[in-house]
Amino acid sequence: MFSTQKYLFAVALLLFPGLAKPLAKPVSPNIVIIMVDDMGYSDIGCYGGEIETPNLDKLAANGLRFTQFYNSGRCCPTRASLLTGLHPHQAGIGHMTNTPAKPKSHDRGVPGFRGFLNRKCVTIAEVLKPRGYHTLMSGKWHVGYHGKQKWPLQRGFDRYYGIIAGASNFFRPEGRRGLTLGNEPVKPEGDYYTTDAFTDYAIQFVEEANDRDDRPFFLYLAYTAPHWPLHARKRDIDKYRGRYMEGGWDKVSRDRYKRMLDMGLIRKEWGKAPRDA
Repeated sequence: MFSTQKYLFAVALLLFPGLAKPLAKPVSPNIVIIMVDDMGYSDIGCYGGEIETPNLDKLAANGLRFTQFYNSGRCCPTRASLLTGLHPHQAGIGHMTNTPAKPKSHDRGVPGFRGFLNRKCVTIAEVLKPRGYHTLMSGKWHVGYHGKQKWPLQRGFDRYYGIIAGASNFFRPEGRRGLTLGNEPVKPEGDYYTTDAFTDYAIQFVEEANDRDDRPFFLYLAYTAPHWPLHARKRDIDKYRGRYMEGGWDKVSRDRYKRMLDMGLIRKEWGKAPRDA
């Protein structure tokens, strides 16, 4: 006899055919966060800039562009928020981090202003690593210098290459503002340039993770560019030589403003910021 229970089960299979087979295991996505340092809102092409950034423009065209995004306006507090999802004060970096030369330079003795990432927060790497992710970082750390317990490998990352401190020479980062691989100092070699080296190590880390197993990866790629000291390769300087001579800052500002209006990124009624703003 075809019981009511069997009937309801048959109807359920017709309405929800996915129930007839085992549910597929959710696939964890690979995650890449690219962070640039001290860049203006309208500097890159997809936000109205005259600087040629075709790869970033392509990413933007096939993705989502934010037009409202809040940060602290400073490099280390922004990094603290990005890594933890908290307000920078909650993570211990309400202002700046302690400098390599002065361990207490920005430690005000209160929880929100210690000058390093505290232990009351967890980084995104510390969340993803126990969930099976390869956690990889290349570039500028700048959320804790004094004591290796504050460094990337002790805050959830499997692999690290870059500058633990803040700004450094793009061509010869050495000394206290030098390079670190894992937990050990390394020297720049050959025709060195930080932006290229950070990219190369990021690619290497990802390739090695993929060769090791099929686990997903999280990559945090944090450049020092375009932050001071504003070092660039000669070929890049030559590429833009003379572009800013005619009309200077005022023309660049007007042209960017018009492009941003045309792109729908800003509204005309907002007006343009005055020259000395």
